[in-house]
Amino acid sequence: MTAKLDIYWSFRSPYSYLAIDRLAGIARDYEIACDFRFVRPLAMREPTFFERNRPQWLPYLVKDVMRESARLGVPFALPRPDPIVMDMATGKVEAEQPLMKPLMALGVAAEETRHAGLAFARAMSRRIWGGVENWQAEKTMAEAAREAGLDLDALRAFAGDNASRIAEIIARNEEAQMAQHWGVPLMVLDDEPFFGQDRLSSLVWRLDQKALRKRPR
Repeated sequence: MTAKLDIYWSFRSPYSYLAIDRLAGIARDYEIACDFRFVRPLAMREPTFFERNRPQWLPYLVKDVMRESARLGVPFALPRPDPIVMDMATGKVEAEQPLMKPLMALGVAAEETRHAGLAFARAMSRRIWGGVENWQAEKTMAEAAREAGLDLDALRAFAGDNASRIAEIIARNEEAQMAQHWGVPLMVLDDEPFFGQDRLSSLVWRLDQKALRKRPR
């Protein structure tokens, strides 16, 4: 029986970004059935989270992400612009999210039409978190789609024709995610959850323990 790996992932999570290259390596190297499941950022799922949080949380997160990116050798910079519209001073999140909503729709379209959600997430997150200014520009997004082997116009057409279906998929993804954990990145291997980019080595250990065959390079 083929092992099943579900990956729950968010465009706004820096830890999801730090994990994406290693996730791509796992999906490439192991003979597993892999589904890439986009979920809304925490700011959209729990809009008051940042207003309620302790003041130490955000400064620590930034320091930790910078440290981890240096340790992993992954280029990192805060997004310009932030994919989520919010007041960083107060933590208030706007009800309308003109960048994140269509971005997620493109990701779901990539997974649904070409099973290429991971590839699209990888290409886009490199631009969002990798220091590219105005990552949402048409030229930049089209370049990311091509890098993932996709066509931006085709993704947009599918997203426009399937808005309700995409919303249902995201809702199902979040329901399944919450059955295991609330955070991202979350990897679920045959119903065993691994939360966080720092658990990828544990996931690889489990894959090897299951004696799953590796694909030839």
